[in-house]
Amino acid sequence: MPTKPTTSVQLYSVQDAVAEDLDGTVARLAEIGLQHVEPYAFHERTAELGRAFAAAGLTAPSGHAPVIGSDTPEAIFDAAATLGIAVVIDPFVPAEHWQTAEQVAELAERVNGLAVLAAERGLEFGYHNHSWELSTRIEGRHALELFVEHLDPAVVLEVDTYWTGVGGADTPALLAALGDRVRLIHVKDGTLDGDIDAQQPAGSGDVDVPVILAAAPRATRVIEFDAYAGDVFEGIAQSFAWLSENDR
Repeated sequence: MPTKPTTSVQLYSVQDAVAEDLDGTVARLAEIGLQHVEPYAFHERTAELGRAFAAAGLTAPSGHAPVIGSDTPEAIFDAAATLGIAVVIDPFVPAEHWQTAEQVAELAERVNGLAVLAAERGLEFGYHNHSWELSTRIEGRHALELFVEHLDPAVVLEVDTYWTGVGGADTPALLAALGDRVRLIHVKDGTLDGDIDAQQPAGSGDVDVPVILAAAPRATRVIEFDAYAGDVFEGIAQSFAWLSENDR
């Protein structure tokens, strides 16, 4: 019987709580039943995160950090290795850098070089999209598709399945086309007009989450809320429960 994919949660979802009480926040996620987290800017408080994860019995298979624009990417990768993070993801390159084929090719060249640095430390490196990499079309294709054509096979992708929909992509078709390069997906729900305040727990919005999950059966599922009108811990718990029941 196939093993169910890993489920994690992006700590950005609870960024206010993290700022107030890192240890308590991580412990509360563990109480929900989560065993994995995806920290952001982990290089800025590596030791604190390591202590919090160890105390709660959680691991961080992946993590976000602004590597592409960093003058010291080696330090970020070293911090990842310290925390046991195996996959480092850069979560944000602004829309103005995705406007031409030349820009996309240059960006891919930078990412390919960073993947080599990561591999020297036994890590993998990849990118996480927002909406503009899909809404921007170059030569009739999504900018993200052109980007992927320039990437070394070692580079991984974390597809945010909410922002792809907001950007106008057919997310299941995109996932199928990208195949095993997609190592992680961000799972979130809500309306597809980009109103993050309308985001909802998985399975209760306009995103066709079941079809998306089926299109990336082996990818790690990372629960995330960019914003949430209610208690975000309850929203995470609802998403986790829904995935536990419906992600087969």
